[in-house]
Amino acid sequence: MLTELLDQNPDFAPGRWVPCPPTTDRDAWDTLPGFDRLLAAGNAAAREGRRIPALPLSLWLRFIRKGERVKYEAAYFARRRTLARLALAEALSDAGQFLPQIADYVWAICEESAWQLPAHNSYIRDTPQLPLPDTSRPVVDLFAAETGALLAMVHYLLGPALDDYAPGLAARIAREVEARVLRPWRAEHFWWMGNGDEPMCNWTPWCTQNCLIAQALLHPHSAAANRAAVRRAAYSLDCFLKDYGEDGACSEGAQYYSHAALCLYNALDILCAMAPGVFDAAWSDPKLRAMGEYIANVHVAGPYYLNFADCSPLAGARGAREFLFGRRVDSRPLMALAAADFVRWPDGEPTTDSAAGINLFYLVQAAFAEADIRTFARAAAHEGAPQPGDAWYPSVGLRICRRGAFVAGMKAGNNADSHNHNDTGSVTLYKDGRPYLIDLGVESYTQKTFSPQRYEIWTMQSSWHNLPEFDPDGAACQQLPGAEYAAREVHAPEGGLCMDLAPAYGPVPGLGYYRRSLALTGEGLHLTDETDYAGTVAMTLMSVEEPALQEGNLCFGTLGYTPLPADVRAVIEKVPVTDPRLRGAWPDAVYRTRLYFTGRLELFLQ
Repeated sequence: MLTELLDQNPDFAPGRWVPCPPTTDRDAWDTLPGFDRLLAAGNAAAREGRRIPALPLSLWLRFIRKGERVKYEAAYFARRRTLARLALAEALSDAGQFLPQIADYVWAICEESAWQLPAHNSYIRDTPQLPLPDTSRPVVDLFAAETGALLAMVHYLLGPALDDYAPGLAARIAREVEARVLRPWRAEHFWWMGNGDEPMCNWTPWCTQNCLIAQALLHPHSAAANRAAVRRAAYSLDCFLKDYGEDGACSEGAQYYSHAALCLYNALDILCAMAPGVFDAAWSDPKLRAMGEYIANVHVAGPYYLNFADCSPLAGARGAREFLFGRRVDSRPLMALAAADFVRWPDGEPTTDSAAGINLFYLVQAAFAEADIRTFARAAAHEGAPQPGDAWYPSVGLRICRRGAFVAGMKAGNNADSHNHNDTGSVTLYKDGRPYLIDLGVESYTQKTFSPQRYEIWTMQSSWHNLPEFDPDGAACQQLPGAEYAAREVHAPEGGLCMDLAPAYGPVPGLGYYRRSLALTGEGLHLTDETDYAGTVAMTLMSVEEPALQEGNLCFGTLGYTPLPADVRAVIEKVPVTDPRLRGAWPDAVYRTRLYFTGRLELFLQ
């Protein structure tokens, strides 16, 4: 799409992308509605970040030797998060009080041997990571690109002030970003840049957006280089768009939407400034609007989102990017969700994303959009915000239904999604905005998470989702990963979803079909499973409320219950939650109830 538009106007006159007014425009900066709050955040960052987190080789080697990512990444992200908050505070105050600390953080980041994460230290997709970074050949991964964009924003906002404090520091920033991000982006081909039909993921718009930020800010007047950057970015974004269905579903889920559709929005917005008039027609494409509105459809209530695969139910608050995207594609539902969240959580909480807050452009973008967002939020509160209805996303097999107090997410599809779990056919359920049947999400990333041993991890397995397991006391047959392990005979009637799950399990002796029918009404969720498998089936129900058997019912705390057929045996297991990433979304324990049956199971979760 974008390359076609560019081909229609290949000799465009390059324009300049400006992320915000310069700090010399004090009328613009001093009147920002969030001035006091954002300055207070900068002061807090200054106090909390007095000591720059160390990134010694030993932390890098923890990943190589033990597969452990968390400690290196925690220090790495803390450096960038602190710098972003300090830089915004200095731009607001314009008093020089934060400059020494900003300079120290800039210097420390420029002195890092590598900007890519240890887990991303390879040149070929899906190959083992190299032990140490090659400083002569930088890797542009997600966070090298993020670092380039961060430092380019610092340079744009504070370059002269930093040079007054430490002459030559602004030139050091430009030199490092050029060597570590922009030159490799021009000269190398990283897999995320796209290659014909090769499938892409959120890496593509995420990296492309940040490379564009660095290019536009550090080389604003380089016409030839910017023309080449526009063409390179347009091709990459087309490679990303080709893998999205026309329905706009994000196969990676709500949490990854922030790095997929939203980064596409910002990248396209930057392209429209760098190539005036070339890409404007893209905003009227129905697919782009559908991609934006996906997040409003998977929203449940408050901080909760329908989640599958690696996605957390706490996908983060919506904010300025969603609001601006919604305004650009004329989506009132998206604008309303974003505005309501921004008013409730102006600083972007809650989220389980460890990399949140490191993008300075996002902070600046939100600061300058806040007045419009609050104005819209007041009008929406008076007029009433539009409420989403049911949705069907055939490209990923996701059915969303809302009835009364209930919201259900029903998944068909296959086991080859990006960030896949073997969860074809699973269902999540909320009642009164509270989790009823849950999807755990993923533990903290390790080397194993994205390796051939991925499905040894318990949270990836079908027996830890709301799904059946065959011969549970013997072979314990679970679902298998891959596109061929898919639901078949999928139908999406009003208020429900029907499918045969047997193909998602591969060859199971004695299994011909396993038909699941899900139907949501104002009274609850009807779940009917029927199979020709003659042996014992164990159907899992994951919950955050503690289950108990009471007078023929399986009760989930005080939230709800289902009558239990007399011939069904229930085994309730308390599951400790110790992983920090999971603990960001769940309490110290959740529960797995296994219902043992043969032939047919009917439940009515009410």
